[in-house]
Amino acid sequence: MSYPGRRFFSISAALLFATILAVGCGPGEPATDEVEASQGGDTYDLVILGGRVMDPETGRDEVANVGIRGSEIAVITAGPIQGNRSIDASGHMVAPGFIDILSSIRPERKTHEDKAADGVTTAIGLHGGPIDVAGYVERHMAVPPILNFAATVDHRACREAAGITDRYAAATPEQIPGMKECARQAIRDGAAGVGFGLNYSPGASYEETFAMFEVAGEFGAMAAPHARYKGNVFPLTMSLATMEAVSMAAATGASLQMIHLISSTVGSAPLSIDLIEGAQARGVDVGFDFHVWTRNQTSLQSALYDEGWQPRFGGADYTDVYVASTQERLTEERFYELRAEPGALSVQAEFIPEAEIVMGIQSPLGIITSDGGGLVDGTGHPRSVATFARFLGRYVRDQEVVGWMEGIKRITLLPAKRVEKAMPAMARKGRIQVGMDADLTIFDPATVQERATYAEPDQRSAGIPYVIINGVLVIDAGEPVADVAPGKWLGQPRG
Repeated sequence: MSYPGRRFFSISAALLFATILAVGCGPGEPATDEVEASQGGDTYDLVILGGRVMDPETGRDEVANVGIRGSEIAVITAGPIQGNRSIDASGHMVAPGFIDILSSIRPERKTHEDKAADGVTTAIGLHGGPIDVAGYVERHMAVPPILNFAATVDHRACREAAGITDRYAAATPEQIPGMKECARQAIRDGAAGVGFGLNYSPGASYEETFAMFEVAGEFGAMAAPHARYKGNVFPLTMSLATMEAVSMAAATGASLQMIHLISSTVGSAPLSIDLIEGAQARGVDVGFDFHVWTRNQTSLQSALYDEGWQPRFGGADYTDVYVASTQERLTEERFYELRAEPGALSVQAEFIPEAEIVMGIQSPLGIITSDGGGLVDGTGHPRSVATFARFLGRYVRDQEVVGWMEGIKRITLLPAKRVEKAMPAMARKGRIQVGMDADLTIFDPATVQERATYAEPDQRSAGIPYVIINGVLVIDAGEPVADVAPGKWLGQPRG
């Protein structure tokens, strides 16, 4: 027997089910529109239509439309919206803009464009910046900037300001107060904390290091060490370096970020990660980051290449070292010939175990960063221009080390939250929510990947057609937009 009412209910249920499928909602995910007040008749400055909107903080994962007004996200809705400019994002993911917290960008437009083409909207130099914060900001604003940017003050610069020019010498008790005041003033002027180059200044004493951690702790700022040791040659292992930094953070209240951890572990990754995770679980403010390449890049004249470097590099040898600009592969004779030259020759060494990169990604604290500041005349490390596309393509899509939402979190929300205590402006970034800053990256999950290689690094990433910074489109159909400069200095002066 047929019941018309029951048939009507079945059709309505089917339509409802189809609607749910169309917007991609899963259990517990938002299914209702978010609007500023009323959506009817509004025209937004920019709208993104039909993309898979991914917000790691709320768990939103649905096909929706995003409307931007000014520099903010104004609406996220499954309903129709219109804008002065529309982007068709069907088949693409709409993510918060990628945040690179270890990226010492230079004040030049191409560097900004290359980073933006890799999906980056904010670049922070945790490795260390200048003492003269005002001058640093002025030079970058003169470009003018595409990316949002910030930096710490460099511990080594404060050593030099205190008169310490020998990297093998420790600061004297009389010099340490001057170093502390150097760091204090830079943080008051807007630096995000103190960046350390302990591996490059092997003479830096525990006392001077602790003193600089104390300054970061005074302000609730970052302490970001390039750790004292590298590798797993007992007893001077990366694990010991991690113990030093974690204990100083616990004692001072500094917000510790172990920068490019996996570049330095080389056998110490399991214990180093356990130490960081355990300390964080017990209330120490600590995290870590790393890039996803198997080569590093640094100066051949640096202390990293002092005698005994091969065991610290996990058994690497002279033929594992390449001149960055030419890709010349060194011999022992050529190594010592070039190392004796004055200046700082950039070289790359092939020694970082991919298994440890995967360990870092598997840790819930692991943040992906580039540790790249940009290419020089088209040469350098591909990490400067292609780290985030490589992470998404190789480790999220192809190897499935983590899922899409977790992968996006590692390059958006997690880095934003790591630094927002030091830089409150970051509380508005790394999220796709109404009222947040309109920093957005639109990418194709099927095609996103690096194009840059060690031999040919000057190639922008594939599969990232649109990037928006503070509401301004800076990458349009895969190409940088001329004459736009929405980037902001994110440092906050302190009393």
